[in-house]
Amino acid sequence: MPEVRGVPAGAASDRASVPAGAAVDATDPLAPGPLLRIGDDRLQVEIAPVAGGRIAAIRYDDVPLLLGHGESDGTAIGWGCFPMVPWAGRIRDGRFPLEGREIGLRRTFGRHAIHGVGFLMPWRVIAHGARRIDLSLSLPEDARWPFGGSARQSILVDDEGVLEMTLSVTAGAQPMPVTLGWHPWFRKPARLDFRPYAMYPRDADGIAVRPTGAPGGGPFDDCFLNDAPVDLEIDGIALQMTSDCGHWVLYDMPPDATCVEPQTGPPDAPTLAPEVLARGQTRSAWCRLACR
Repeated sequence: MPEVRGVPAGAASDRASVPAGAAVDATDPLAPGPLLRIGDDRLQVEIAPVAGGRIAAIRYDDVPLLLGHGESDGTAIGWGCFPMVPWAGRIRDGRFPLEGREIGLRRTFGRHAIHGVGFLMPWRVIAHGARRIDLSLSLPEDARWPFGGSARQSILVDDEGVLEMTLSVTAGAQPMPVTLGWHPWFRKPARLDFRPYAMYPRDADGIAVRPTGAPGGGPFDDCFLNDAPVDLEIDGIALQMTSDCGHWVLYDMPPDATCVEPQTGPPDAPTLAPEVLARGQTRSAWCRLACR
């Protein structure tokens, strides 16, 4: 992980104002905290509300599918399956244009702001049953994210071995850009069938740029355009991912994990492909994981 440098003025007060249990930077340690469980005899899911509202563990027939906190370096960015909200991937230098202004964000990963604020903050549990949990988050209105707004997510296990995740963001009193997604740290798959039709090149900063081109060879830390299911095999369990997201980031460089990340736009989307919500408008996305 890169050294965190170039933190904007006001960062110290940001850290002091962050709620207990939250992380400030992506490379800060973040423990799971209390876990809530949903599922059935075959598919069990553990959720860590205070650790960024993330899924801490998925087990199918007692086979773990995610890299857990105890198997990683324990940093906020490095384990489980966390929601990326209200943006996904890196925002270059923590800056982007909006309606003729330049917006600056607190840099949370070296020179850049990464993966939103949701994975660093505690979420509130709205409802929790045997097969479903609903969570909400009030987005900050400070150097981390100046727009406010709110986010919600639902995590559901059906009776056919399918885990369904939905994520939404609603703008507050002012327009704001939005990109949604999920960042699962899958244990290293024995097989990965991923068939995107286009790929964003990366520049010297490792950030997606345009124009897109034909998919190239790996290893990958890249954003693709994809509309086909993604199939993985992890320790004998077949896992198929589907989503209404058209952008997918594949990160397969670690020896013990592969991240397959559906998201509604590319990294640096507020500059590269902006989607802006009007006041009170909501954007949502879904992702399903079918196990067998």
